Amino acid sequence: MNEPTQGTLQLPDYFMIGGYFILMLAIGAYFYRYMRRMKDYFSGSNTVPWWLSGISFYMTSFSVSAFVFYPSICYRYGWVGVTLLWVAVPATLFSVVFFAKRWRRARIDSPVEYLETRYNAFLRQVFAWQGIPVKMIDDGIKLFATGTFISICTGINIKYSIFGAGGIMLIYTFMGGLWAVMVTDFIQFVVLTVGLLVIFPLSIQRAGGFAQIFNNSPEGFFNMTAPEYGWTYVIPLIMLYSLAWSSINWALIQRYYCVPKERDALKVGWAVIALYIIGPPLMFSPAIAARQFIPELQDAGTIYPLLCTQLLPAGMLGLAIAAMFAATMSTLSGDYNVCASVLTNDVYRRLIRPSASQKELVTVGRLMTLLVGLVALGTAMILARWKAESMFRVMVTLFGVATAPVAVPMLLGLLSRRYTGRSAILGFLCGTAVGLLLFALSFREEALTFAGITWQPDKGAIFLGSFEVKLEIAMFLSTALFTYVVMELASLLAPATASELARAGALLERLETPIGDLPEDIEPETGSGVVMSPFRVAGVCVVIIGVMMLVLIPWMNSPMARFLDILLGLALLVVGALMSWGSKRSATTQPL
Repeated sequence: MNEPTQGTLQLPDYFMIGGYFILMLAIGAYFYRYMRRMKDYFSGSNTVPWWLSGISFYMTSFSVSAFVFYPSICYRYGWVGVTLLWVAVPATLFSVVFFAKRWRRARIDSPVEYLETRYNAFLRQVFAWQGIPVKMIDDGIKLFATGTFISICTGINIKYSIFGAGGIMLIYTFMGGLWAVMVTDFIQFVVLTVGLLVIFPLSIQRAGGFAQIFNNSPEGFFNMTAPEYGWTYVIPLIMLYSLAWSSINWALIQRYYCVPKERDALKVGWAVIALYIIGPPLMFSPAIAARQFIPELQDAGTIYPLLCTQLLPAGMLGLAIAAMFAATMSTLSGDYNVCASVLTNDVYRRLIRPSASQKELVTVGRLMTLLVGLVALGTAMILARWKAESMFRVMVTLFGVATAPVAVPMLLGLLSRRYTGRSAILGFLCGTAVGLLLFALSFREEALTFAGITWQPDKGAIFLGSFEVKLEIAMFLSTALFTYVVMELASLLAPATASELARAGALLERLETPIGDLPEDIEPETGSGVVMSPFRVAGVCVVIIGVMMLVLIPWMNSPMARFLDILLGLALLVVGALMSWGSKRSATTQPL
């Protein structure tokens, strides 16, 4: 058999990509029949296993842009690229210790639902309407990044890759709700892990081994930080992640409240921490190794696609492309579902049809999923049409500015009854105004000095004397501090009334009450006592991926690639078979 040329898509690559997409659609179609109530569609009826929710949390927390930005940092500066993603470890720890139990005990169907009970109905609607467009545009950016990555790898027109990935993830999320999102996230985790376990050893081998990499890398290449990304950048980044992952990243909050008990919510967080300790070195070490055999690359953002095209044989390249699709599809499908939950629960049911039936709410939920997905898809197409790399950077910075004014009121409301709805609104408005002002100043071409602070947009930083802080970090810290100070002052000048204190106290007491101790914790709507198990359907899918891997053996053009293909394919067969067997162990479980 003639060896196909690396770096171009061959029949085995199309086989892997097509098989992966068909599998995703099949999962969505399978779960369609189980979505009978709004809680089924948006929170899995709070029966999602912790391990599945943890893997979904991990997969939802990054997208293919992580394989553009962080590897470029690793290629240029070394290990600091891993450090920048490791900030997810303390950020997740923060959310687990302080908020995981509280989000589960809130007993909600959408992340902003509790705001009405804690503050007032107006703030609930403000945060819902503020968050939805931000999420949809952010999802469009992620789709655009996916299309860019796949276009570099394959030469396929960026619009086709955007439309294919966006359309497929929209269809399976539309059909199967949160259960389909969770199970597809697990399968995408499997595909991504297999892809990383292939490219990692191949890149180390190509670089000449670990000793060669360590000996020939520039001085300081394996330090935790670099001059361009020091601790003054890393520590505020941890703060930003901690706020975002505990409050405004709705899809991640959803992973805490979709599990059965609060101890399961804690397990979700601990599983994510473990995955984030192991994942970044495995993901980005190939970019560090690439310095040995891809020298003097001008556009470091293309390093990962170049690694895939240079190292992977036919079939394996298709697997890597599927893995990159997986990195974004898991994020977007989670966002589509949780945004639809806000539109359905906090807008439609709250304002338009309070008496809507469960069947009607599921139908509306599907329509809202379709709306969110189409807007994100349209945004990505606009970015692709106008080649808007600059727009990409502007939007990313703008989302960073918008984080704190929402996150601070949400988190303070979960911790203390002292803050009022008025203070939350004022903090949000003032923090947002400050953020927008700083964002507008970032377009200045000339430096601005005020009170000893020099604002230098051309260098992307501000200077306090000789102390430098990057603009995006300065914007986040300023908006967070301003929002908090305004809330404190407003609460001191206009303290909460007796009724407001009682209202907040009732919610905080609810957050201290374990699941199972309130009458509403007993599900009256199902009546069957049957809980769905994902083991069988996930196990079957893992077996199918294993079979697809083994089909590639004739196209493996090196002993190392052939060995990895056989080893990983057989491992998937065993794991999938064990998962399918595990679905039969409990008589009270309905296997999927």
